[in-house]
Amino acid sequence: MNEKNHLFSNHVLKMLLIPLVAEQFLTSLMGTADSMMVSNVGSAAISAVSLVDSINVLVIQAFAALSAGGTIVCSQYIGQKNLKKATESARQLLLAVASISVLVMVVCLAFRTPLLRLVFGKVDAEVMDASKIYFLITSLSFPFIALYDAGASVYRAQGDSATPLRISVVANCLNITGNAVLIWVFHMGVAGAALATLGSRVFSAIVVLWLLRSPKNEIAVKDYLTIRPDGTQIGMILKIGIPSGVENSMFQFGKLAIQSTVSTMGTVAIAAQAMTNILENLNGVAAIGIGIGLMTVVGECMGAGRKDEAVYYVKKLSVIAEVIIIICCGAIFLLTKPITTLGGMEPESASLCFHMITWITIVKPIVWTAAFIPAYGLRAAGDVKFSMIISCLTMWLCRVSLCIFLSRHFGMGPMAVWIGMFSDWTLRGIFFGIRFHSRKWLEKKVIQ
Repeated sequence: MNEKNHLFSNHVLKMLLIPLVAEQFLTSLMGTADSMMVSNVGSAAISAVSLVDSINVLVIQAFAALSAGGTIVCSQYIGQKNLKKATESARQLLLAVASISVLVMVVCLAFRTPLLRLVFGKVDAEVMDASKIYFLITSLSFPFIALYDAGASVYRAQGDSATPLRISVVANCLNITGNAVLIWVFHMGVAGAALATLGSRVFSAIVVLWLLRSPKNEIAVKDYLTIRPDGTQIGMILKIGIPSGVENSMFQFGKLAIQSTVSTMGTVAIAAQAMTNILENLNGVAAIGIGIGLMTVVGECMGAGRKDEAVYYVKKLSVIAEVIIIICCGAIFLLTKPITTLGGMEPESASLCFHMITWITIVKPIVWTAAFIPAYGLRAAGDVKFSMIISCLTMWLCRVSLCIFLSRHFGMGPMAVWIGMFSDWTLRGIFFGIRFHSRKWLEKKVIQ
């Protein structure tokens, strides 16, 4: 295809994708730094934060999926050159996420103790007390993280990923600084960590909502208090957001099931798996940024009725993601031994971690890109139910069931987790490849 006739030139793609990749890296690194700072408080504190965050991530992933639905609707309207509808969709997205997140916050605050006991059963009294405090304060941040996600999605829909990156940089610095002051200076423990998180999320939400008012934006959202529900617009957003939310939530439930299996394998396995998870996350976050950008690109192409270009960009960005995965996997592989040494891991755990990272470095470049990147494009075209069904099936059949079977019946230890994961990636890649080449996803309709 002639590059000059494309909706997205190479320069525009670069301006969209580089900030997204940087933001994913930043979020991942800051999350790791956050955990390390809390770990200095004591085992009860880090256990409480880890347990509660498994619930928090579930909730936040649902908000992110809803915001992604808004990105797709807005970007398709932009592709149609219908900025009035795009702006109205952005307003309805903000109203929807504000309403839903406040409701979720109220439920979590009202039932936090029964909810914690239901999810985690009997844990030490010290851990439960710390969990209650951390969950109370972090629940208050739900509307703010949801509004930030929605505002950032509106920016990304109009091709501006640099503004959310700048907000994220400042917010993460505030979070880390807040942790340092409240934990180490004022000795507030988990309450300090939670307050730092709350403060950074309040900052992010206020700033993104303030900046969205600027008339310089392609989509400028003003007069927030005048927004009233529009069932049609909210319905379009939820039609995309709910299946994606179910998919993300199932992923988190599966993660919890795997964690409970690994927790029975002994301290060596637990430590090795924890470090492997961190490293595998780092070698994939950049490519996830490419996938998030692909939603904006395909959304605009579909809105403009340029289906051939949607296919072209899925292929092009998949190639870019593959190159990034190869580079990142190689870099993390070379850094694994220095990291495990500097992290003070026991030799046995470090050796097991290196063994698993070696296999990840071999397998991930072969199957991961096909399993995940085209799916972002399919969702942007409105093909969300197929993505949800395939992702949930492969998750529970391979990532969870196969992992439990191999670990319990063959005593394979944490390597069983990765065999299940590799099987999941492979099957996803096959199904999404077939779906992509069938072109059925191009027949979906998101907007009228």
